[in-house]
Amino acid sequence: MSASRSGTARADGDLLSALLDGMDTALCAFDADGVVTHWNREAERLLGWPAEEAVGRRGLGGWAARSADAAGIETRLAGAMAGPGRRLHEFPLLRKDGGRVLVRTQAAGVRGADGSPAGVYCAFGEVHAQLDFERSVALSDALFGDAPCALVVVDADLRPAVVNGPAAHALGASRTALLGRPLGDAVLQGADQLEAALEHVLAQGGPEAPTELWATVRTPDGERRRCWRSAFLRLASPLARDPAPLGVAWLFEDVTEARQAEQDADRMRFRASQLHRAGAAAAECEDPMEAATVYLDFALAGFADDALLDVARDGGTRLVRTAATPAEAPGPVARVPGAGLPVPYAAGHPALRALDRAATVRASTWPAAPPAPGPDGPPGAPGQGATGRRGGPSRSWAAERHWPPGTAHALCAVLRSRGRTLGVVTFLRSGSRPPFERPDVSYAESVAVRVAASLDLAHPD
Repeated sequence: MSASRSGTARADGDLLSALLDGMDTALCAFDADGVVTHWNREAERLLGWPAEEAVGRRGLGGWAARSADAAGIETRLAGAMAGPGRRLHEFPLLRKDGGRVLVRTQAAGVRGADGSPAGVYCAFGEVHAQLDFERSVALSDALFGDAPCALVVVDADLRPAVVNGPAAHALGASRTALLGRPLGDAVLQGADQLEAALEHVLAQGGPEAPTELWATVRTPDGERRRCWRSAFLRLASPLARDPAPLGVAWLFEDVTEARQAEQDADRMRFRASQLHRAGAAAAECEDPMEAATVYLDFALAGFADDALLDVARDGGTRLVRTAATPAEAPGPVARVPGAGLPVPYAAGHPALRALDRAATVRASTWPAAPPAPGPDGPPGAPGQGATGRRGGPSRSWAAERHWPPGTAHALCAVLRSRGRTLGVVTFLRSGSRPPFERPDVSYAESVAVRVAASLDLAHPD
């Protein structure tokens, strides 16, 4: 029985030695009399003293510490042995080659079976290395808290493992609600692109420069299109020989307002250029009606799919279709053959309302404006929509108003010159484009002024 117990004790001792030697932190232990009982390989690497020369020595004075420092060190270790919890200290130690190294230690007492102090163990490391580690932990805590930059850490399955406050606000959910759930639950549109970027980082590492991603998220005010300037960092375990990816840190900031301001500026420059080019082209037209269609042709670029020109007759009581884009295929605005029959608009038609009010009228199949589109085309390019160009849920809506099939959004601008109402110009967009907004109204009215001047020349009476 005693031989069995002896073998078990020897096995426990071998296991303990293996665990201590496998630690990344230097560790030594003392018994109640201050004799070194354990000294692991990291302590040997740091100070140069092998376990064979360290174990069995009383205290550190004269070999691992200067005699002048030894008393203070032993007093601190004795205090840790007698008191509860861990004690944090810094003191200088001696390497075997005579060099000094400042270490930061965590010491805690060891109790015997009867509860009396039986010794103390001391984990220590070089101060600079310890400070680097603590800075890393502090930085992580700061980023995971309320840092200005949004941070999401996803695991190897692309599911959020850590979400800080700004990121949760940007994604429109609480920090805990996002954990462990697919990104598609928070990102309504653009999740595929985001996940593709994360997969690329996991496989090959992060891109050299930040990238901008457009996505649609659900907010308390409804769905919104956002632009995030994003940086990605692959996280790998420092303990593995061949670092295996632990996940990806996704840091991002919302730059939607800046990008939309740039798009608005680009759109304004483009439209101003179109008006200038249209004016130069119209000046070469001998026929004023041809000049009116030239203005509409230039206005359509990046602005609308179709244009209809209805001229008022009989004192403004009826509208006659004079020019329009082809109904079956894209093409320039052209005069309608045999124009002269009134368009059978029903009461309350947007064109008639614009004529009655002498003001611009907008109409749309969408109950509210959708999120602003991303930068996937020229100024005024199509946005995100569910209705096709020639068909879909807006077909009956368009047919009732005598507009081309697939029309989803309309803007009717009244034509006035010399204090008279000459007609209405209607710009149409398909369901794959966003509704007309207030800046579009200003542009349409600028075009309408020029078209009205040309019509006035064609029909001065």
